[in-house]
Parts: sequence; C-alpha cells; structure tokens
Amino acid sequence: MDDRLRTLWDFDDLDASEARLRERLNHETSDPDRAEVLTQLARVEGLRGSFEEGDTLLDEAARLASEAPSVKARVDLERGRLRRSGGSPDTARPLFESAYARGLDTEQYFLAADAAHMAALVADGRDGFVAWTNRGLEIADAHDGASYWAASLLNNLGWEYYDAGELDSALDAFERALAARERDPENPRTIEVALYSVGKTLRALGRSTEAAPLLERALASARARDHEDGWLHEELAEEYAALGRDAEASTQARLALPLLERDDPSFAADADRSARLTAIASG
Repeated sequence: MDDRLRTLWDFDDLDASEARLRERLNHETSDPDRAEVLTQLARVEGLRGSFEEGDTLLDEAARLASEAPSVKARVDLERGRLRRSGGSPDTARPLFESAYARGLDTEQYFLAADAAHMAALVADGRDGFVAWTNRGLEIADAHDGASYWAASLLNNLGWEYYDAGELDSALDAFERALAARERDPENPRTIEVALYSVGKTLRALGRSTEAAPLLERALASARARDHEDGWLHEELAEEYAALGRDAEASTQARLALPLLERDDPSFAADADRSARLTAIASG
C-alpha cells in the first residue's frame, strides 16, 4: 500500500482517526506534507456530515500545496467526496476525474485507483460505471501499491451485474473479490462480506449446495469475533430453506429477525423480505 497516511485511519472510529491525524499534522515539517494531512482531516469532517468544515480544511490544504501537484490530487479527491456526500454527484464527477489524472501523472497509483473507484460511483449510466471500475482494476492489477482497491472495485462490479440479473458475471466478480480479500487475512470482516456475496449469487443460480458452506464459514468467522450478523443469518436461512433443511433454516431466521430489525433500516420497510423471513422462522 503506497498511501503513507492510510494506516492512521479506522473508519469505525472517526475520533481516534482524527486524533492520530492531528498528531501527525503537528510533526509534519513541510507545507505539502501538512496539506496532505489536512485533506484527510477534511475527509473525517465529510464522514461526519460537516461539509463546510471539510471545505475549509481543503482550502487551507490547497493554499499550502499550491506548488505540489501530487497533493492537488488529494485535494480534488477529497473535495469530490464532500460534494458526493453532500448530494451533488455531478459536481463531484470532474473532481474525481481530475484526481485520477493527477494521480497517474504523479505515479500515486493508490490514489488514482481510489479516484477511479469514486468516479465509477458518480458515473453517468452503467457504461460509465463499468468503464471507470475497469480503469481502477487495471491500476490495481498493475501496481502492488494500489492492489488494495481490487476487492472493493470487484465487489461494486459484482453488485452492478447482480442487480442487472447478469448472475454469471456477478459470480465471477465476487469470486475474484473473495480471492483478493483472502490475501489480507487480518481483515476478517471483509472476507465475511465477500463470502456472503458469493454465496448469495450461487443461491440465485440454483447452487445452494455450494453456497451453504461459504455462509457457514462466514458465520463462524463472525462469531469468532463475537459478532452476530443478521445478514449472514438471513442468507444462511435462505440457503438452508432452498436445500430443504427446514429446521436449520428456521433457527437461522429466528436469529436473523431481531438483528435485522435493529441494524437494517430497510428491513422493516421491505414487507416481502420481512414476511418471507418470518415464514421461514415459523417453519
């Protein structure tokens, strides 16, 4: 990974991330290095929904980095994130595209792949989404420092195909994402998500016999972390139901229901999904 600041991030703990970034800021000795850290503090503010504060930090970063094209790429990327999170994808798009071009020009391949990943999310239509995702994958495949992004890009591509009903293409993308995730065993949560995606797609293809062991593996991993995951229980209930293992399906559905009601705001609003899982729970 060639992003020197990435190790300071914990996206589940923004306060701790901010504290580490501010400590780093106090130790930076050059304006471009300080500007880089400011872009990441701006990202913290964006994730909090504090977009004006994020813009103020980016304005300061841009001033400090006026002669540093490598830092300008970070400024464009983080300003684009602020615009997208603030509900202005059309304004974000050229900023991500600029960050991508600047990242390539300055050989910041991790950043360029990140920018391609973000450009895909605000692309105009499916063709644009796929084109930008493939640009990111090309960088991730060609440069070890950007390989981190392969799994995220493949996951996004897989769901694009899944939602379009192109299940074979979705399965290929998800299986490649799983392989990428498994190269980073220190992040079991991401492996669990990848197993879920492969398993769900296999079920949609009528291959629940292959899918169930993957979901069982994901659930065992989550429980080893003392984490109960409603989505894993729900999918395993569906897999067991498809295999006629009704008692096991009922157990998993009963475990899933309270977790989804607590953790997934869309669950209660999806009457069909809720009714189906309730029916499986009832046996």
